[in-house]
Amino acid sequence: MSISAGTATPNVELGTAVKRKHRTLWGDAWVQFRRNRLAVLGLFLLILIVLGVLLGPFIYRVDPKEINILDASVPPSLEHPFGTDDLGRDMLARCIYGGRISLSVGVVAMLIAMIVGTAIGLFAGYISRLDNILMRFTDMMLTLPQIPLLLVAMSLFRDPLRMRFGLEMGAFVMVVTIIGVFGWMPTARMVRGSVLSLKQKEFVEAAVNVGVRNNSIMWRHILPNIMAIIIVAATLSVASAILTESTLSFLGLGFPPDVPTWGSLLYENRNYMVKSPWMVMFPGILISLTILAINFMGDGLRDALDPRQRQ
Repeated sequence: MSISAGTATPNVELGTAVKRKHRTLWGDAWVQFRRNRLAVLGLFLLILIVLGVLLGPFIYRVDPKEINILDASVPPSLEHPFGTDDLGRDMLARCIYGGRISLSVGVVAMLIAMIVGTAIGLFAGYISRLDNILMRFTDMMLTLPQIPLLLVAMSLFRDPLRMRFGLEMGAFVMVVTIIGVFGWMPTARMVRGSVLSLKQKEFVEAAVNVGVRNNSIMWRHILPNIMAIIIVAATLSVASAILTESTLSFLGLGFPPDVPTWGSLLYENRNYMVKSPWMVMFPGILISLTILAINFMGDGLRDALDPRQRQ
């Protein structure tokens, strides 16, 4: 009896260890993310909006640029769920088409901002002699008024880019480049702070002691450990880029008038807010829902990837 009891205890412990689920950072982050109802709601709304703008043209087959004066300023109905504008163009089709452009601007501008901000923050945090120069440059960029600077840059580079790439593609290149170039500073500061903390860790000191090059340490050891911060900053950067593009389009300095975006729809129909409020209501609602969804996701990711929140 004693022998069998003695051998049963290790087997039970071994079975318990085998059945125990292996925990990972991203697995724990997903569990923590699902507990945040606002973050899950934001994820659901964002997926719904993205699927709507991507699959909408295949389901709702209406030309967003077709003019029909006889149906001008028609309120929402079964034939035109979002109504029509002053030229009889279907607002739902234009919102779907404009959503593709607005979301594309947000994603591409975010990638530019993340690449520039991550590189500057990484070099500033790890290479001490570059820290003061890069951070003072970052501080200078943060003190500049963004909207007036964007307006000046748009006025200077709009015509050359349109002549080189065409009206629509030239405007897209100009908008995403300018928004990305002027949106990297918060990411650079966050990345620098994390790098300053990480480079004091034991695994970095061990890599230095065995003779690993600085470039390898930055890109193979430090960069993977700050991806959580970069992901959170990326989600918030998308929202900021969409809002900035909407602001530029509302001011008439974004895409050409015949290329609808959510911001340009607000700009074109601003004079009909009292007579035909649906012309500005639906683009405004889509912008607000997208920004809220992304911000809710960003807050949820920030809490989920915080090691102090892990259980």
